[in-house]
Amino acid sequence: MPKPHIAVIGAGAFGGWTALYLLRGGARVTLIDAWGPGNSRSSSGGETRVIRGAYGPGQPYTSLAARSMELWREHEFRWQQKFFFPIGVLWMVEGSGEFERGSLPLLKDAGIPFEQLSPPELARRWPQINFEKIEWGIYEPHSGYLLARASAQAVVEHFKAEGGEYRQAAVMGSEEFLENGKFSELRLSDGSHLTADFYVFACGPWLGSLFPRTIGPHFIDTKQDVFFFGTPASDPRYDEGSIPVWADHGEHFMYGIPGNQARGFKLADDTRGPEFDPTNGERLISEDRLAEARRYLAYRFPGMKDAPLVETRVCQYEDTTDHNFIVDRHPSNEYIWIVGGGSGHGFKHGPALGEMVANLVLRDESADPLYRLQRFKKI
Repeated sequence: MPKPHIAVIGAGAFGGWTALYLLRGGARVTLIDAWGPGNSRSSSGGETRVIRGAYGPGQPYTSLAARSMELWREHEFRWQQKFFFPIGVLWMVEGSGEFERGSLPLLKDAGIPFEQLSPPELARRWPQINFEKIEWGIYEPHSGYLLARASAQAVVEHFKAEGGEYRQAAVMGSEEFLENGKFSELRLSDGSHLTADFYVFACGPWLGSLFPRTIGPHFIDTKQDVFFFGTPASDPRYDEGSIPVWADHGEHFMYGIPGNQARGFKLADDTRGPEFDPTNGERLISEDRLAEARRYLAYRFPGMKDAPLVETRVCQYEDTTDHNFIVDRHPSNEYIWIVGGGSGHGFKHGPALGEMVANLVLRDESADPLYRLQRFKKI
């Protein structure tokens, strides 16, 4: 049988890994991205992303994260490059801790090591953190963070080295171009045309505008501000190696990564921000969000009270209305697959999701109902 030709549109965490696994599965693959892997508009841009296993009760993402951890390590060894830094992840629990308590059996089933810690144990291990109002914690010692931009670019480089074709160009056409189910080729911004047997659209925050009827009503892009504060040169307590990646489920879901890659102490609020245009949006932080970040930093990490702001970043979440991924064929065109809805947690799952999507496309199978578009008709 001749090799199927598959075009993957989007070279971020979902698209890059999907293209790589399709190539390894025997397909001829053309990977396309408008601005390049890890570019500043993409959801896979930026320096770091958290990789963790706790996801609350009744979900598939803990097991998906466990598989991804295996694949990240496998590719680090295979490529002799470092992307995964297992410095641990600490969950600080206020109140009932329904999310964290519901995570425990799934962490166990997935084989992700964890410890439950009391307030005295937390304070003894990390005295530089103010654990006021924290009733208990989960520590995942083998979780941590990933290099985002660097690994997204590396995946594409290795995809090309293994025989894949990469083209930097944008898909052109009217809003309804991909929705009518009749298109026979893609028109690209470089003036060329591309015809393939199958098309996988893994375009992150652009999926809603590319598929305004199919995806648009179930999809929202939001502006997310990220802050990096300077750690004291004479005080290593807030650097990598002294404290883990942390997440605080209090009034707001705050999270951060200690001083890493010389970028400073990363802090962000997971609360969804205002709607955002990933192409033309001005990436300027909100002064109100900065003030909230400073207040939180002084409260939870007292030694960082007067830390200077050394860097900021505006990225976006691309979230579905039910917060689950989309992996499905287009309802009017069986040759189009749509993969996205990564929200703020999609990056870590890239290798496992790419492996899964490649298998589905090459075997002509359907994804789990949780990921399929039919679910939105039930809401």
